[in-house]
Amino acid sequence: MVPDTVVATDLDETPLKDELPRQAAIRLARAKVDAAAVPGAFVLAADTVVACGRRALPKPADAATADACLTLLSGRRHRVLGGVALVAPDGMLVERLVSTAVTFKRLTPQERAAYLASGEWRDKAGGYAIQGRAALFVRALSGSYSNVVGLPLFETAQMLAGLGWRAPSP
Repeated sequence: MVPDTVVATDLDETPLKDELPRQAAIRLARAKVDAAAVPGAFVLAADTVVACGRRALPKPADAATADACLTLLSGRRHRVLGGVALVAPDGMLVERLVSTAVTFKRLTPQERAAYLASGEWRDKAGGYAIQGRAALFVRALSGSYSNVVGLPLFETAQMLAGLGWRAPSP
């Protein structure tokens, strides 16, 4: 399935003061769908927030921040929160928060250094990409794998179907 149009939104994704990660994921998805609004069309937007406790981890801008994220996640369970917002052609808005629990093994300094050297952490919530080298760090996962990658596919398909979208016939 290929979208008709992809609209890049240039939003500040910094969490608001006292905003919990769950709230941030939904707020950002809603802001993106509003920014990309196309009247009379299905518009889908999503945002991923990696949360360790009540703390939202950043999309690291540098290796030092990525290393701090990996150090914090090492040997711990964290949550990946996917906020999804969908607007139907009639203007109806639906939102969904999908939560996936991910547990990392305890990372050695050498594993962190090798991952940082790969550059795969760039522009990734929490500083890692589960669909790449970081898959080796995952000891356990409970919930939607595709949510951790970036878009909870099952839940998104259910939202689309609920609003009347039907996949084109082959």
